[in-house]
Amino acid sequence: MAYDLNLVNRVREFLAEVPDVEIEEKEMFAVLNFMVNGKTCVCVSDEKLMLRFDPKLQEELAERNGYETMLMKGKVYKGYCYINPEGFKSSKDFEYFINLCLDYNKVSKKSKKK
Repeated sequence: MAYDLNLVNRVREFLAEVPDVEIEEKEMFAVLNFMVNGKTCVCVSDEKLMLRFDPKLQEELAERNGYETMLMKGKVYKGYCYINPEGFKSSKDFEYFINLCLDYNKVSKKSKKK
């Protein structure tokens, strides 16, 4: 797997401080997926964060520095995006994005098992 270990550790350290959550790491689809309470929350892909967030915030997030649309089969995958390193360089921005994912994780549904 090719992902930035410094970024992985930054996410790990942040999530370790979050009370009352169960965190599991899974390598899948060439990313390291941080599962929170059994649901995808945030991933590290290369040097980018891959966010899972409330799809209602798509347009607002698209205005943020470092935002990159996530496409699947040529279509915008709502509720997911990439954030390039310049978008989370500061601790304030990094915390904003991770907290955005954690907030959505509380209300999102688990994927159905196949």
